[in-house]
This record gives sequence, structure tokens and C-alpha cells, in this order.
Amino acid sequence: MNIDIIRKRIRAIRRELDKKKIRFLIVTKPANVTYMTGFLGEDSWAAIAGGRVYLLTDSRYTEQAQKECPSCKIIDRAGPMAGAVAVLVKKLKSVRTVAVEDSVSLVDFEQLKKNVKTRFRTAAGIIETVRSIKDESEIATIRSAAAISIKALAQTLPYIKPGVTESELAGMLDFQIRKLGARNSFETIVAFGPNGSRPHHQPGSRKLRKKDAVLIDFGAKYKGYCSDITRCFVIGGMTAFYKKVYDVVEQAQAAAIKMIKPSVKITEVDAAAREVIDKAGLPVYGHGTGHGFGLEIHESPFLKPDSKGKLKPGQVITIEPGIYIPGKLGVRIEDDILVTEKGHKILTQKCPHSPELS
Repeated sequence: MNIDIIRKRIRAIRRELDKKKIRFLIVTKPANVTYMTGFLGEDSWAAIAGGRVYLLTDSRYTEQAQKECPSCKIIDRAGPMAGAVAVLVKKLKSVRTVAVEDSVSLVDFEQLKKNVKTRFRTAAGIIETVRSIKDESEIATIRSAAAISIKALAQTLPYIKPGVTESELAGMLDFQIRKLGARNSFETIVAFGPNGSRPHHQPGSRKLRKKDAVLIDFGAKYKGYCSDITRCFVIGGMTAFYKKVYDVVEQAQAAAIKMIKPSVKITEVDAAAREVIDKAGLPVYGHGTGHGFGLEIHESPFLKPDSKGKLKPGQVITIEPGIYIPGKLGVRIEDDILVTEKGHKILTQKCPHSPELS
């Protein structure tokens, strides 16, 4: 990770810490550790004191950390994490209160209180607030992740033929993503026919039949950053009802995307999609219209009816309205959108939209 990028992030995090009068923060959430340090390994924490960042890891990751985190002080622990924190706090001397991310497990928090002889407090959403606005390097990496996803799907489409199972098709798509140098952002969803009515259907042994609809929700994760796309296809021609549903979902998505620009209320974007489906007399989806993503597949902002706040330049969000009719069908269309200074850019524009496959 570029040292200048990390330093810029640390300055932004430090400003948020100063607002909350936090001088020392223990970071336990893996995505936040990555954001602060550039470290892509596991089972490691970070700490920030003043402008200095520490990475607490172990011998399994020392060499990796030295390569990925040139701006950090690397602490190679041999024992429990709480013990390593205790040693660090003792070294710094001036630390009177330790703030810990509220995502820390109860077991780890109790161990910290047992080992570190100082006052504790929890802190919520500090690094996530900074992370919600992507810098140029993050946007470039997300674009690459989206491009890999699009190429992987194109290479998988020829396998959508009667007889293939949901699980097999998911595996083929996952394999293409791996071949292109990435990994999955999340477990790929492939749903045939009526299984599409379950938004988080787990691919199973159902075989694709003629006239079946196919719903695929997938994403590539590249250099730590996610993408998230949903597409629907039909083999052998669409029924009139499926076409109606698909067209309404497409119109709902377009209405929401049209709203995207800085300072627009998040609830207004959410409402724009729901209104189209409601007016068509079709069931309105129960999940959010979209969500932010980056190092994690679900990040702030979340586009829901009760969301607070407005869109900001640099946020990258999904727009994914759907219509689900149990026992019959499910249609969802999802694209990745960058909020720009004056409007938006669709990062997944080149992903096939036509649902009809020969």
C-alpha cells in the first residue's frame, strides 16, 4: 500500500478521534485493520496513538506485514493479543484510557480488561465513517473488481444450459473469478425458476429446465475490494408475466439511479425504486434498495426507508431493487454506482443486461 495514501487515511481517522477525544484506539475489525495499515492478512489488530500506527500480528504474518505495511510499527506477538496490547500500553506510558472498537468480542474485551491496567471505553463507527468515502486508489481497485466480475460472467454464460445444476453453475462462475486473479466477495447466489423468490437462496441440486429463469448474484474481490452484481436470464424465451416483472424492476432501478447525486437524501433514492414497483401493483421488496461496499460487501451507507443522511461524493453503492413472488419467480437487478461531484457513474454498465439467452 502506498505510504502517502495510508498517511492521508490516518490523518482523517485522527480527526475523527479528536472529535471524540480519543487518544489511543485498538482496532479489531479486519476491514478497519486493512484500511489503516494496508495489511491483508488475518488474526491481527492495529492500534493508533497520536499519528503512529501499530500492527499487532504474529510470526505467521510477519514477513507479509513487513511488505504490506511499511508505515507501521510491527509488533510480533508470541502470546495472546491482550498481552501484546498490555505491553504496548505500558511502553507508551502516557495512555490513560484505551478505546476499543465496539465490534470486539466479549471474550477479547474481558481479556483486555484483565490484562491492561487502565480505563476502557468502546468506540463505534469511527473508521467506518472515513471508509465510506473512497479515495482514488480504492475507486480504481473497485473498478478492477467490477471488470473481473463482468468478464467472469461472460465466460460463464455459455454454461447456462438445461441440465446444469445451481451448484455447478455457481462453481463455474467462482472458478472463472479465481482464474482472473480474484476471489469471491461473498458466496455466489444462483437460483433457478421459483428459487429466485428467496433473495439469499443457497445454490443446490436443482437442474435448469427449459423456460427457467436464472438469477445470479455474485462479485469478485480484488486486492481486498469487493464488487456486487445481480443479473437475471431466461432460456427459451420469457413468459409475458416474467417480462412484465423484469421490465418493472429495470424501471425501478433506473428511477433510483437517476436520483443519485451529492446531497440527495438516501431515503429519496430508496423511495424512488419502491414507488415504481408499488404503482405497477407488484409486491415491493423487503430488503434495502442498496448499500455501500468496499473492503466489506456491506458498508455504510445503507439505502433503506429509515436511513438517515445524504449521499456524498466518493461513496460507492449498489442499487438492487427486486420483485419476489414465492413459488413462481424472483427478479433482482443490481449495479455498482460511484457518487461523483456532480452526479454518478455506473461502474458495471458493461455487464450484460439483456435477460434473454438463446
